[in-house]
Amino acid sequence: MLINILFIGDIVGTPGMNMVETWLPGLIKKHNADLVIVNAENSADGKGCTEKEGSVLFNLGVDVITGGNHSWDRHQSQEYMKKNNKVLRPLNYPFGTYGNGYYIAETKKGKVAVLNLQGRSFMPTIDCPFRAAERILKRIKQETKNIFVDFHAETTAEKLALAAFIEKDVSVFVGTHTHIQTADERITANGMAYITDVGMTGPYDSVIGMKTEAAINRFLYSTPQKYQTALENLHLAGIIAKIDSDSGRAKSIERIFIPEFDKTVE
Repeated sequence: MLINILFIGDIVGTPGMNMVETWLPGLIKKHNADLVIVNAENSADGKGCTEKEGSVLFNLGVDVITGGNHSWDRHQSQEYMKKNNKVLRPLNYPFGTYGNGYYIAETKKGKVAVLNLQGRSFMPTIDCPFRAAERILKRIKQETKNIFVDFHAETTAEKLALAAFIEKDVSVFVGTHTHIQTADERITANGMAYITDVGMTGPYDSVIGMKTEAAINRFLYSTPQKYQTALENLHLAGIIAKIDSDSGRAKSIERIFIPEFDKTVE
């Protein structure tokens, strides 16, 4: 029996939320999704996911929300993580940090564990994602073979290395954080679905979702700038993966990008 997992990549601000509201119900129906996961660490104007955004997403049919380094940027998003165990933060923050790093979801076709991890290359110094994954996967595998990982990390090398380290134990491994969808989706030799980065759901006339002027000035002057969410050229990025519920091995992975970029000029 195949479990269909739909994942939507980094939702940025109100524009990204609008794209999810427009497209997600149809995508769930089209792909007969059994489990819907979104990364929403930027959904509250680029800084965290509050109850306002979370309620909208859950009402649309989302089952689990993953996060990343920006999950902590608003106190409202921190409070939301404390009271909703389906709103995840990366597992490998230091012991005692509130919030959940994984959640085991019940689907009509069996249990699926959703594990959120964060990289350390060019990112905040936190606990090792490799060792954290190694420890928690032993516990998760006692309950289910069907395991989905959102690895929120900056570098391709760290994503590839962690994927290789845990691929025998994981069904689907997706990268998030860079906001640029990669074209390397595949099934590994050990039967894990993989993509380096799912991409961003939000405004693409921007610098990774933010208005370009502030981003340019940051590079020009090396000084702090006030970031604001951009508004134009909206796209939704995601993947649909199918896993065998008995073996926990992936059978397919497909990129989703709506609408496609214009590639010609008249």
